Amino acid sequence: MNAPATATAQRKTQAMHKNLQAGICFWSFLMPALAGLVLFMAIPMVWGFLLSLSHAQNTIHPGHFIGARNYTDLLTDPEFLNSLWTILVFTLFIVPATFAFSLWLALAVHSIPKGKAFFRTVFFIPTAVSYAAASLIARMSFFSGTASGFANHLVGLFGMQPVQWIGTASPPWYWLVLVSVRLWLQVGFYMIIFLAALQEIPRSLYEAAALDGATGGWTVLRFITLPQLRNASVSILLLNLIAAFQAFDEFYNILGGSGSSGGNIGLARPPLVYIYNVALSSQDFGRGAAGGFIITALIVLFTLVQGRLLGFGSKEGR
Repeated sequence: MNAPATATAQRKTQAMHKNLQAGICFWSFLMPALAGLVLFMAIPMVWGFLLSLSHAQNTIHPGHFIGARNYTDLLTDPEFLNSLWTILVFTLFIVPATFAFSLWLALAVHSIPKGKAFFRTVFFIPTAVSYAAASLIARMSFFSGTASGFANHLVGLFGMQPVQWIGTASPPWYWLVLVSVRLWLQVGFYMIIFLAALQEIPRSLYEAAALDGATGGWTVLRFITLPQLRNASVSILLLNLIAAFQAFDEFYNILGGSGSSGGNIGLARPPLVYIYNVALSSQDFGRGAAGGFIITALIVLFTLVQGRLLGFGSKEGR
């Protein structure tokens, strides 16, 4: 074999060896993630779907298949349908409130000349608080219903009598408690998203607007800031919608916990609390799994509809 052919063969061998090494490194990094997805997501989802098609009472092993009976039972159950109505009402409250308040905070923090890092940290800290802990603090301290509670202390300054914030159906003050707790916990996270989007707006747009006579206020906000925040706004609305449908901790711990305010979960029971009671309290894992898939389908449906209405992914929004 001549020298050029030998050199060519050696280069091919070296290239194959490098490709083999690259492949080994690639799969070495990828396999743990794939194993985690299969072990903790794919297998539980398939197992849960099989459970939803089974009469799985007091067992987590699918076997006695009953088809879609669990789904039809849930969709005709007045309590489950009422839980869907509850989460829709909660969504109508929390999504617009979170969007407006987080946008207002982002605009306020972005406009101050000094101390932005401090205010970003202050407003973002609540996102690190556990939902369960915040719910218990709100129930036992802020909205305890006693005269010593923080909320009643505030209304007492205006000469009002103590309010039973939790446990009364009329007036439904518990909605104020549920919304305020969720708002306090998540508004800082969405504020950070808005702040990042505000920092990406070119200053030249505001300079051009100033030359045309628009120096601030509602005109600049309407025609420059809000259009430039379109992608961030759509993302925040979608994320907020998904988070609202997954509400559990504040409802369960504020309305369904122990103590003087316990046992009020019937006032506002979202689907996840209903599914929790069916699956764990009643040990009906088949119906519980079916409820989980129904909620997942509703989240996907509402997300797709909202994304379509807001033009998410369209060429105009890019």
